Amino acid sequence: MIKADAATPNAITALNRRDLFRASVAGVAGLAAIPEIASARLSTGFGFGVASGEPSATSVLLWTRYTAVQETALEWQVAADDSFSVIIAGGSVTAKPERDFCVKPVAEGLQPGTWYYYRFIDPAGAFSDVGRTRTLPAGAVDNFRLGVFSCSNLGFGYFNAYGHAAQQNAFDLILHLGDYFYEYADGRYPSASQKVAGRVSWPDTETVALADYRLRHASYRADPDLRRLTQLYPMILGWDDHESANDSWAGGAENHDDSEGDWSARKRAAIRAYREWLPVSDADYAEYEVGDLATLFRLETRLGARSEQFSVEKVLEGTTSTEDITASLDSFRNGAYVDPARSMLGSAQEDWLAAGLAASRKAGKIWQVLVQQVLVGKLASPDSLLEGLAAMAPEEFRSRLQAAALASKAGLPLNMDAWDGYPAARDRLLTSALDADANLLVLAGDTHNAWAFDLAHDGEPAGAEFGVQGVTSPGLETYLGMVPPDVMQKSLVGRNPELQWADTSQRGYMAVELTPQQASCEWRFVDSVKSRSTRLAATHRMVSAAGSNRVSNG
Repeated sequence: MIKADAATPNAITALNRRDLFRASVAGVAGLAAIPEIASARLSTGFGFGVASGEPSATSVLLWTRYTAVQETALEWQVAADDSFSVIIAGGSVTAKPERDFCVKPVAEGLQPGTWYYYRFIDPAGAFSDVGRTRTLPAGAVDNFRLGVFSCSNLGFGYFNAYGHAAQQNAFDLILHLGDYFYEYADGRYPSASQKVAGRVSWPDTETVALADYRLRHASYRADPDLRRLTQLYPMILGWDDHESANDSWAGGAENHDDSEGDWSARKRAAIRAYREWLPVSDADYAEYEVGDLATLFRLETRLGARSEQFSVEKVLEGTTSTEDITASLDSFRNGAYVDPARSMLGSAQEDWLAAGLAASRKAGKIWQVLVQQVLVGKLASPDSLLEGLAAMAPEEFRSRLQAAALASKAGLPLNMDAWDGYPAARDRLLTSALDADANLLVLAGDTHNAWAFDLAHDGEPAGAEFGVQGVTSPGLETYLGMVPPDVMQKSLVGRNPELQWADTSQRGYMAVELTPQQASCEWRFVDSVKSRSTRLAATHRMVSAAGSNRVSNG
């Protein structure tokens, strides 16, 4: 049973894996590595643990999955203590096969800024794990602590970042910025040689149909570090591309073709499974108020209104000479690339965000925080470095490195899948922040690497951005391993005026703290993902002072 320390109400003492997962581990031991998961031949019960999310000052959404063969009525309880001596809220909910037996009741009438405990009960009187959650604060807030994660590929290794964050017991809320899981078939990403032994997800084919996505969610929830983290903290989650398919946009994805059926059907299946298996609402985007300190804006940048990504390779198709390549890149940069019709959010979400930023500042909130997926900061390839690498690279990589170097010289970005590929949309975003006089803090994932950017618009400071490294997904050290990390960091920062710091070779997560004076970020790098451990190899800290719209060393 979870014990609260009387002297420090936010703390959990005597916390160990055996006690915390005693009930649930017994129900799913080895789940991620057994074929039985594929046919759902699991024993009845709460084998997938509990989670909570979508907190407000007076409510929180609770989640569990009850493995059964027919509809089952469950009771849920919220209490002030983990012994459930005082029940604060409760009710009943039915686990139904059409929702894959997942349930998401919302506990209401709670007190702001308060830790609660919750559990589910089946008809036979069996209990789920005891979860812990917290409502958002109201009124004056001195600090608010966020654990920030992205890019959790089970095959690449252990979720040690989750384990470390759970062990720290130092957060008010967890944010997951996307790529919560990966859709690839076994042996694709990671390849067979990259895969860590014993890290198996199901199905072993690519996730395309609803049953596939549900099963992939189930295999990820079998991971004890993921389940432990979600048991201890409320969460806000937003999908990126891999929860559906790589480089997804409103009308398709790089990793989808006609042989896999209709994209809209696949997208609906991915969204449905995501909303069944995670403690999330059905709203595409939403805002969350943190007392007088901040407004968090969860954005949707993938499946609703995003225009298709550009490809430099396609721009250069048919070109043969350096002169032709340069002319094509210049024409593209001054034409299609800056088309104002291209969108990341769509007009409805853009208008909602602009109004929300203004309302947040008018209400006296200090920070306006974007909880979203891809980098806003401008990031171009270090062309001189890439030219040198191209001369030494194998033939299959040489043309790509040369194209990237030429694109950089032409003023085009490294990653067309980020906001960099949608410059008019980015201009609208930063204009709305400046018009609102926002203290804009952007949180981003997707790249697997760690970043700190000063965001600018027409030469005016417009915000600060912290980009989180992957939990396990590999970074530039995998693709450009011949370049020492310090050389890569120096080359990137030297090439990009907005970029103030980067780490492209380590995995982990961010610990972000908001206060009335500053937003601070500590990047925490785990020692390894190849074996299970919560040791850290290093940390790095930077801050953004309120009112500065810049980052600096902390």
